[in-house]
Amino acid sequence: MTDTYKAILIIGDGLGDRPIAELGGKTPLEAANKPNTDRLAAEGECGLMDPIAPGVRAGSDTSHLAILGYDPYKYYTGRGPFEAAGIGMDVKRGDISFRCNFSTVDDSMMIIDRRAGRITEGTSQLAAAVNNMQIGDVTAIFKESVAHRGALVLRGPGLGALVSDTDPHEEGAPVHKCAPLDPNDAAAAKTANAVNEFVKRSYEILKSHPVNIARKEKGLNPANIILPRGAGLAPDLRKFDDLNEVTSACVAETGLIKGVAKYVGMNIVDVPGANGGLDSDVTAIGRAILDSLKSHSFILCNVKGGDVAGHDNQPKAKVAMIERMDQMIGLLLDIVGTDTYIILTADHSTPCAVMDHSGDPVPIAFWGPGVRTDNCKSFGERPVLGGGIGRIRGTDIMKIITNLMGVQEKFGA
Repeated sequence: MTDTYKAILIIGDGLGDRPIAELGGKTPLEAANKPNTDRLAAEGECGLMDPIAPGVRAGSDTSHLAILGYDPYKYYTGRGPFEAAGIGMDVKRGDISFRCNFSTVDDSMMIIDRRAGRITEGTSQLAAAVNNMQIGDVTAIFKESVAHRGALVLRGPGLGALVSDTDPHEEGAPVHKCAPLDPNDAAAAKTANAVNEFVKRSYEILKSHPVNIARKEKGLNPANIILPRGAGLAPDLRKFDDLNEVTSACVAETGLIKGVAKYVGMNIVDVPGANGGLDSDVTAIGRAILDSLKSHSFILCNVKGGDVAGHDNQPKAKVAMIERMDQMIGLLLDIVGTDTYIILTADHSTPCAVMDHSGDPVPIAFWGPGVRTDNCKSFGERPVLGGGIGRIRGTDIMKIITNLMGVQEKFGA
């Protein structure tokens, strides 16, 4: 079919927040100078969105599945497979995949820094030192991702995915032992044993690695251990383009989001300089969206920096990232035609005070031809409360978009 309308879905990772005293009782979205973003709200139709359901603390993986129209309660099998696929790892049937962090521990296996100082250099050398580790009849395949992130794939007979995390998700706590969620699950027990051996050997190998020796000499935290979490089997998902009658591409910075997009069959667009950090080249992301729009009718874009600032309790950095995203949105508004919709939202809230994901809803705006403009004048958690969209869930978004695009099949006669 010939696509009449196009759509750009921009997801500001972790963009939602709560009022912050340092910002005069405003959220970062409310405090930021963002004329282009506010234009989307003023000329569009706005509301609040619960990525999963009211009060549910969504992960970036489960929220993106929901936003793309896949019920995470039905399709989510763990974060690991998405992370591995997103960085180009070959995940085969029966493999167990994990999301991983390079982290810093002391000699007693106490976590000093979960992200190893957000390491950005030398991770490929560290990954090579532990890759293809043989643990009995299990092969541990490891690859670095963006910054402190990586992915682990365990390949071998008789493995199960129902195991716990090794990452305690807080500093000052000991590394957790991986364990089967059901003590009678022999397949999960085999996986847990392999994970624990991998973690142990990763520390033995990495603590004296030249990259880490150099980091310590510079006063930086060494990336001296790898902590797997989010075990999962590869999910079986119907192709996004077939479900929605579009041709889709994904412009994202992190392996996780690229992995979700890859599993649903989107074309993946890599953007040099888009590193998922606070210094990411957001303008390059905007240019990549515009270039991809020439050959695709639907673009998914995720910008990570707001989530990073929220996790690190940096309200002013979050404001700055919102303002940089606003410049990217301005670039899009200057060039897209009257046949294009722009949808702006977040995958979850990452309040600075919480330093983690919360179950707070996030604002959403639909902008484009024929949208029924409401009375909202700016984009933020409270300014959109009176918007025409009301309060929706993540799984509602693609229904609204495909209805606007005119590609949705009618339900009934």
